[in-house]
Amino acid sequence: MFDRYMIVEDSLQDAVDDGGTIIGFRFLARCAYYRRLIVSMVEDLEITVDDVPIARDAIRLNVAGTGRKTLDDLAGTYDVAWEFGEPAEVVVVGTVLDEGEHELRLTERLRISYAPAPTVTTTSQRQGLSRP
Repeated sequence: MFDRYMIVEDSLQDAVDDGGTIIGFRFLARCAYYRRLIVSMVEDLEITVDDVPIARDAIRLNVAGTGRKTLDDLAGTYDVAWEFGEPAEVVVVGTVLDEGEHELRLTERLRISYAPAPTVTTTSQRQGLSRP
């Protein structure tokens, strides 16, 4: 339902550490569910860039400014909610992209309290990366 809004347009950038070193890439994403969701219910995020899958342990999610956390760390986080429509920072460490156009594909696997199985929503979007 909200798949076309999952990846925030024109949000692809380099991800940098505190010293300004490029450590990967980042983009903004929205939760594909129509209500707020406690982040422990984000079962998985799958990302591919230009048809290359990203390893789960390279993915970090920063919801509501709480810091870049691994998906495994989120599984035990019960006090942070991903609000409807709120962009969260998705960071991929260890993969530095070249400047230019890239095809991002995002799959969100979310546990919904009343659903018998996780909901899975996928979207893709072409975005450009440029450096100053």
